Amino acid sequence: MSKQYNILIFGASYGSLLGAKLVLAGHNVKLLCLPEEADLINKDGSIVRLPVRGRDEPVELNSKNAPGNLSAGGTDEMNPSDYDLIGLAMQEPQYRSPGVKELLDKVAKSGVPCMSIMNMPPPPYLRRIPGLDVDKLSHCYTDASVWDSFNPDLVTLASPDAQAFRPPTEPINVLQVGLPTNFKVARFESDEHTQILHDLEAGIQAIRYDVDGEKLELPVKLRVHDGIFVPLAKWNMLLTGNYRCIQEGDEARAIKAAVHDDIEASKSVYAYVVELCKSLGADEKDLVPFDKYAKAALSLVNPSSAARAIYAGAPNIERVDMLVQSIGKMKGMQNDSVDATVALVNKKLETNRAAAK
Repeated sequence: MSKQYNILIFGASYGSLLGAKLVLAGHNVKLLCLPEEADLINKDGSIVRLPVRGRDEPVELNSKNAPGNLSAGGTDEMNPSDYDLIGLAMQEPQYRSPGVKELLDKVAKSGVPCMSIMNMPPPPYLRRIPGLDVDKLSHCYTDASVWDSFNPDLVTLASPDAQAFRPPTEPINVLQVGLPTNFKVARFESDEHTQILHDLEAGIQAIRYDVDGEKLELPVKLRVHDGIFVPLAKWNMLLTGNYRCIQEGDEARAIKAAVHDDIEASKSVYAYVVELCKSLGADEKDLVPFDKYAKAALSLVNPSSAARAIYAGAPNIERVDMLVQSIGKMKGMQNDSVDATVALVNKKLETNRAAAK
C-alpha cells in the first residue's frame, strides 16, 4: 500500500460499506454516528455482509479483522483537519441536525476535500456543472444553507449504485448488501486531491479477503472518472425505481415492482432523465442503459430507503425527484410521470408533518 489515509465518514449506515472497503485496504476510518451505534461499532466492529459471485452465502466482513482501523464517535470528537478526506454518507435532511450542522461548517472551512456518496448531490457539487443556476434549486433541499461555506473545487460526488440496508432483526452495526455494484466517483478539480481517490481506488482493487483459506476478490469497488457527469447516472435509477416505490395508500412496493409492473412507463421515465442529464453535458456512454438497470432491479425485492422513510413517518427525505423536475423546468423539459411522483411525495410528506405536530 502506497499511503495510509485517515478518513472521516458522516453516517454509519451506508457509510459503513465504504468504510469496510477502506479499512480492508489498510486505511483508517472514523464514522460519525449516534452514541448507541458508536458504542456497538467500537465494541464489536462494523459488520458488512456482501454477496460474492459463485458463493451461496454472503461473505461477512468485520472491521475488527481489517488491517486498517475503524472507530466511531459523535460530533464533539471530530476535528476535520485531522483527516485527509471526508465522506458524506448521511441522508441529506440529517445535515441540518444540531451538532452535525456545525461540524459540517467546520469541514467546509477546513479545506479538506469531501466525497459525497449521497443520492442527493450537495449544492457545491452542482456548482461544478457549467450553466446550472444552483441558487434556484435551494427549495429541493431540507436546508440548503448548511452547504454555503463549501468551495465547489473541494467537493466531489460518487454515484452510490450499491444497494444496502440494515436488516431489521439484526444489531445496528450490521449492514446487508443487496446489489454489490461500484461507487463511480468524479475527479476533484485538483490533481492532488484526485490522486487521493486514485490511491483509494487501487487499494480497494487489490483487496483479497481470506475465507476458509481462499483469497476472494470482493465486489463494490471505487471507480474514478474524469467526467463530472458520471455520478448523475444514479438519477435515472432513482426516478424510475426508488421514488416510484411510493404509492397511494399505506404500503410501499419493492424497487423490482416499481420498475417491472409497467415496463413501458419505466422506460419512458428512464429515457426522460437520460435526456435531461445529456442536456447538462453528460455523455450517453457514461449513463447506464435501461436494460442493464432493469435486469439489476430484478434482485431489488425491498422498497427503497426513501419509500421506507416516508411510510415510517419521516417529515423530510432526500428529494432527487424534485431536483430532477426543477432542473427539467430550467431546461424547458417536462415528464408527466416525474410530475406525478413529485406531487405524491409532497402529499405524503405533508401528511407526515401534520401528524408530527
